[in-house]
Amino acid sequence: MRPMVEFARASRFYGSLMALNDITTSLHPGVTGLLGPNGAGKTTFLRLASGQLAPSQGEVKVLGMPAWSNPRIYHRLGVCPDVDACWRGQSGLQFVSGLLRLSGFARDEANRKALRALESVDLLDVRNRPSATYSRGMRQRLKLAQAVAHDPDVLLLDEPLSGMDPVNRRRVIDLVRRLGREGKTIVVSSHVLPEIEAMTRKILLIHGGRLLAEGDVREIRALLDAHPHAVSLRSPDARGLARAIAVWPHVLSIAFGAEGRWLTVETARPEEFYGAAQALAERFNIEEIFAPDEDLASVFRYLVRK
Repeated sequence: MRPMVEFARASRFYGSLMALNDITTSLHPGVTGLLGPNGAGKTTFLRLASGQLAPSQGEVKVLGMPAWSNPRIYHRLGVCPDVDACWRGQSGLQFVSGLLRLSGFARDEANRKALRALESVDLLDVRNRPSATYSRGMRQRLKLAQAVAHDPDVLLLDEPLSGMDPVNRRRVIDLVRRLGREGKTIVVSSHVLPEIEAMTRKILLIHGGRLLAEGDVREIRALLDAHPHAVSLRSPDARGLARAIAVWPHVLSIAFGAEGRWLTVETARPEEFYGAAQALAERFNIEEIFAPDEDLASVFRYLVRK
């Protein structure tokens, strides 16, 4: 099957800053997660794919055609940008239907498609309210509605879940998954691994403008178990707790934190460590246990070191 989105040694420079570095990948129908910390190059990747930016080197194709300066592909693309792109003086319905009119749809058809799109993101009841009165999460859903309203073949979604409450986050995740099953090619960016994991198993990991890894999310999860995990614990007897933990064979290092109540442990077997620490909770009055590094951040640091 022909790739719907293709990057062939694509790079993008902003003066001396390299925002994207020699990216080669091919994306097919279905949902692909684009994962990376803030500043990793995710937005630049999506802007190249949508034709908003030209590659400084290499080539970017969408639907088999160059993405840059190619109006033939624009009506087959749906873009949910990272910036707040709503026209505040208009209602949600006016905003979505107006963009459809600009895309060439007649007034009645534009209104029908706009209503259907607003319903899909649960904004039908506020369709006539000015978008200036919408919450951040509602404006996110409005951007998503305009991205899907014209039934595009390729959807490029930049952090679409940002600012949403749990109920609507679940609704959007379900919508993205359904569109992927229907054969749309969807690229959705995030810096939160569980968000992407809820939508797809296909991911691209990007950091510092470089593509570090791509494949099934299970393969990325496996990387988490291939390097030490940091776990922080708080106890009024942190030194006594440290002495008890230090003899465990899977503990690699122990460091003390603020006010002598915190210690951070590096362990090679996190699941075993959590189970053993639980058994000490009452004896040392362990008040809190948490992983100071989000899983995704740990994966990036591990891959960068590799």
